[in-house]
This record gives sequence, structure tokens and C-alpha cells, in this order.
Amino acid sequence: MDILPLNPAENAASPEALRGFLATCRDAAERDRHDKLVSISLALPAPDPLAVLELIFDPAQPHFYAERPSIGTALAGAEVAVRRESSGAGRFRELRDWAEETLAHTIAVGDVNAPLGGPHFFTALAFREVGEPGQPFPAASSFVPRWQVALAGGTGTAVANLVVGPDSDLEALALRVWRAHRRLREVGEGGGAGAARPATARPARFALHEAGDYRAAVARALERIGRGEISKVVLARAIDLLADQPLHPLVALNGLRQRFPDCYSFSFSDGRGPSFIGASPERLLRVSRGVLETEALAGSAPRGGSASEDAALAAGLTRSEKDRREHEQVLADIRARLEPLVSELEATGAPQVRRLANVQHLLTPVRGLLRDGAHPLDVLAELHPTPAVGGSPRAAALAAIGELEGFPRGLYAGALGWLNARRGGEFFVGLRSALVEGRSARLYAGAGIVAGSTPEKEFAETELKFRAMLGAIGAPLSS
Repeated sequence: MDILPLNPAENAASPEALRGFLATCRDAAERDRHDKLVSISLALPAPDPLAVLELIFDPAQPHFYAERPSIGTALAGAEVAVRRESSGAGRFRELRDWAEETLAHTIAVGDVNAPLGGPHFFTALAFREVGEPGQPFPAASSFVPRWQVALAGGTGTAVANLVVGPDSDLEALALRVWRAHRRLREVGEGGGAGAARPATARPARFALHEAGDYRAAVARALERIGRGEISKVVLARAIDLLADQPLHPLVALNGLRQRFPDCYSFSFSDGRGPSFIGASPERLLRVSRGVLETEALAGSAPRGGSASEDAALAAGLTRSEKDRREHEQVLADIRARLEPLVSELEATGAPQVRRLANVQHLLTPVRGLLRDGAHPLDVLAELHPTPAVGGSPRAAALAAIGELEGFPRGLYAGALGWLNARRGGEFFVGLRSALVEGRSARLYAGAGIVAGSTPEKEFAETELKFRAMLGAIGAPLSS
């Protein structure tokens, strides 16, 4: 990526100034005989990226949103500058190579080293490596948005990304970028009066339908575990909701980020209509300056109604032989898969208890250094799917999931996140989630099945996990 020593505030001060800058980019495209991705980063008064996304939301346009309210970080992008889709066993490699090739023909101005500055590749990888019938998303997709807004550490950044080729209409491009930056600045300063926002309507009424018989699926899984075919399998439930009025995914998302500030609140759409939203507790990986961070998150217990009950449930979780065994299986698998790509791997000590609003988990942080040449997507290809969402042994568990669940997972338990221009990025697991379109929503929740599990206990665990999304959508709790 070429970073030009220009002040974007000056070069985007007017359509005329911006056109002059874009002319130099067009000259580079003509010289190299290759289109250029041009990325312009500008400081912005601290925005609410979700509010910005609400203003420009269009179900016919791709978007990405991720936020961790507890650390004051949020990132939103919409529309497409460049995009790539892939499928099959090589999907991680293909997206990696495409991102590297794109960056090799990128011209950037502004502070691309600011938190969440510069072009970002928003990426979603389904649970399975090939598309499943009836699912609206491809097995792998990644796009650089036209418009990107971020908040990190109190610093706001707006990024415009556009493709400039030898024959580009610079007048039209300059006017579009200038208007967009001016609009984003108005929003960051609290403007935007009269803009379209999700309407506040009366509470919706819902019809609920269970997709499959979860208790029976758990019983069949336990039979396979008893025969030694698998040691663990994660089985999901799906609940279909039909409302008597349209559901807005960003309204539900706003409820999730308020209730679960320690989770990744997220929304992803590829412009085909549905939005995949959720509040995931599980980081899959984070890479910054060559340092990799991931975690083993497995083993669950409910929250208590009082401090003493909560503490007793947490203590019971740490003593539970079944939950400790499940957690250790996940951690051992992560360590083995990271070894070829990561050095100085650290994952020591007893598991911590991570408390969320409605559930608590066993957690072990994992940290190491990426070996030379390793890319975040190379690590992701090794980790996904972890035993926390698939099972062990991996191949046998994935086959069992396909036979026992009775519905396609799509992006549920897949990997979502972003890559930046510095070979860094962050990905989380698509958990505690729903696929929302029009009046319909499909909600997902799962539980790890190991020796010692029972159908009733695992059903109760999924009920607990469903509460987050049911509450955000405004539906009654399942029974």
C-alpha cells in the first residue's frame, strides 16, 4: 500500500481539491495499468457508528457493524468499494491472497495508523466451507466498504474508499466523497435531523416454531459418545419467529449492545436482504503488531439471583468435572492448532470465570507471537471451527452435526471480523445470534455435549442463551 504524505483535510476541503488529488490516483492507475483502491481517512468528532449506520441503512446494500461497548470500540461500514466471495477448502487462502493483492494496489492518505483507520476488509465465513441450501450467505465473503466510521479510545475516524481506474469520472467521484465526509462530520457533531431512522412501533406479536427436536438430538449424540465415535459435539437449536410487523435488525442490535457491553455486538449483511445479528461472548482471534490473542471459552452455568447465589454457581462451575473436561478439550485443541503458526504460546493457570448478563463461562486466555509470514487468515483457517462450536474429533463431530441438527447453520458459529492494512485484525464467533429479514427471524443457540450431559440440562442451557436475542427482538421467552 502506498501512503501519500498529504493532509486529507486539505485535499478533501472542496470537490475541486479532492478532484485534483484523485487525478494523481488516476495517473497512477494509467501508469500501472491497474485500478487503484483509494482510501481517505479523516478525523471525526467522536461518533456513534451505530447511529451512522442507521442513517444509511439499506437492506439492499452490504454492511458490517461490530462493537464492544465496555472498551469504547465500535466500527461500521456500508456499501461496497471492492468485494470477493469464495467457497471450499481454500476459502481462507483465497481471501488472504485477494486482500494482499488489493493492498498492493491501494493508495492511502490520512492517518491509516490511527485506531481503526485506513481501509478494512470486513469478512464473514460460514460454519461450513461450502454454501448450504437455503442460506443467503456464501461460504466466505469479504468487502472493503465505501464508507467506514469508527470509534476507538475516544477517537473518531471516517474513511472513504473508492476505486479509481484509468477511465474514472473524477467529477462524480469527488462530489460523492466530499458530500459523504461532510455528512459524516455532521452526524459526528450531533446533526442529522430529519434523517430516516428505525421507526418506534407498538410491541410486535410473535408466532414461535421450533426447528427440530433438540432433546432427541442430544440423546442420539450421547449414544455416539458412548460408542466412542466422538468425545464431544456441539449441537445447536433454531427457533423461528414470525412477527406481525417488520423487524428492524439495528433496533434489536441496539438492545443487545446495551445489555451485553462485554460482548461483540454485531450485524452483517451482504446486500441480499437478511441481516445476521448477535452478541457474541467469544473472541476467535486478535492480531496486532504480530501478537496473537485468542481464548478457550467452554463450560457454562447460569447467573444467580443474588451475589451469594452467583458466587456459588461460579464455584460449582469451576469444580464441575464435566465442564472442566469440556474446557480442557477446547484448550488442548487450540494449542495444537496454533503451534505451527505461533511461537511463545502462553495459556497457563486455572480457567477464569467470565460473567455475562445471563450466563457465566470458563475462560482461558491464549497469547503468542505470529511466526514470520503467518497471516491472520492462516491462523483462522486452523482454528475454525474450534471444539467450542464444533466438537472433537473435528471431522467426526462436524459429520454428526450435519446428521443430528436438521437445519443449516449458515453464519451461526462461523467467523466474523475484519482485517486492516497492517496485517492485523480481529475475529469473533457468530454466537447468540439471529438471521433477521422482514417479519421473520431465526434464532440460534447451542451447547456442548460430552459424557455426563443430559438432554434436559442441555436444553435448559440453550433456553438460557436464547434469552438475550428473544429480549432484544421483543419476543416472549421460549418454554
